Amino acid sequence: MSRDRFFENPFEDFCEDTACCVINCGQIKCDCKLACKLEEKWKNTLAQFKHLDFNDYSVYTGTAGIALLKLKKDDQSKQNLQEAKELLSLHRLRKKRHTFLCGDTGPLAIAAVIDYKLGNKTYMQCVQSIRAMEEDVLNINSDLANEYLYGRAGYLFAVLYVNKHISPPPFDENFVRKIIESILICGKNEAKAGNFKCPLMYQWHESYYLGAAHGLAGILYLLLQAKEYLTETELNTVIKPTIDYLDGMRFPSGNFPSSIGREQDKYVQWCHGAPGFLYLFSTAYKVFGNPKYLQIALDCGEVIWARGLLRKGYSICHGVAGNAYCFLELYQTTQDEKHLYRAIKFAEWCFDHNQSRVEHTPDRPLSLFEGVSGPMYLFLDLQQPMEAKFPGYTL
Repeated sequence: MSRDRFFENPFEDFCEDTACCVINCGQIKCDCKLACKLEEKWKNTLAQFKHLDFNDYSVYTGTAGIALLKLKKDDQSKQNLQEAKELLSLHRLRKKRHTFLCGDTGPLAIAAVIDYKLGNKTYMQCVQSIRAMEEDVLNINSDLANEYLYGRAGYLFAVLYVNKHISPPPFDENFVRKIIESILICGKNEAKAGNFKCPLMYQWHESYYLGAAHGLAGILYLLLQAKEYLTETELNTVIKPTIDYLDGMRFPSGNFPSSIGREQDKYVQWCHGAPGFLYLFSTAYKVFGNPKYLQIALDCGEVIWARGLLRKGYSICHGVAGNAYCFLELYQTTQDEKHLYRAIKFAEWCFDHNQSRVEHTPDRPLSLFEGVSGPMYLFLDLQQPMEAKFPGYTL
């Protein structure tokens, strides 16, 4: 276990005496600094957006991520919706990448939702632009990967995101099924080719990644979120056995490897390691009802509490804010206030961050997944913890 990647957790763990200072009836107390100083933090964050790089329009590190943050703050104000749309830079789209976080479908999906909320029929143009990318997605012999950041799973998220926020859903069931079938066929072919003892496996950059961003856990998590499009046979004979296979790959610590063959127990962040797997097993518990899955998710939570204050910083991709979201997922699943308390403590760490706690300055310091916008999104989500959703990953 690598101890040079995280700070020792200085917080007292949950008990009624410690929790009563920050929690009241399942909500953050209004006099808690995460609540009473929220508007001040928001204004300070907005002031930094004067220096945005409009050449990067992605959700992950670019202006579309800032747009998503503005929608989190207020998705009803017409002025705010217009300002968010301007951040999407649709005229800059290169029509190359297909995914929500790192490609064109993220800005297009967000633009479709904004136009719909504004009452503009032009939202269908964005829908059609997303649909126009289907050739590579549905062709299982194309060069397109299947993982979340750059592959089919990321395209599927964009489609499901639009369908969730627009009524009636503009992408029909048959189209969604075709995307899912392509992902399943690729996974079955890869598992068979590699003689894996599980129904599904995927490669990215010639490695069998396992985590949320590039690997099996992220793909399976999204498929479970789209379970209404899956058959019972697919759920029970394809998805579930693959989840069980991943269970067998845990380190003695309860953490998970980043890819097959990498035996170093060092990553505890959303993109690699226990945080991404926590979402998969928590959702597997909700879908299949097996308490074993909930226990695995809870074990992941213990790993994160012990090793999740990362020296990399406060980001949601590979930092403390992303790890805080894991406790919100556990809180929503169990209703146990211990997890809300832990989320608040990790959020306080981000709220009070300083350079002594950040050993790696992010390349995109204002962005959603690497910079200050990620923690800000978390602070907003914490005001309604039962409604919180990891941006660009949880529907």
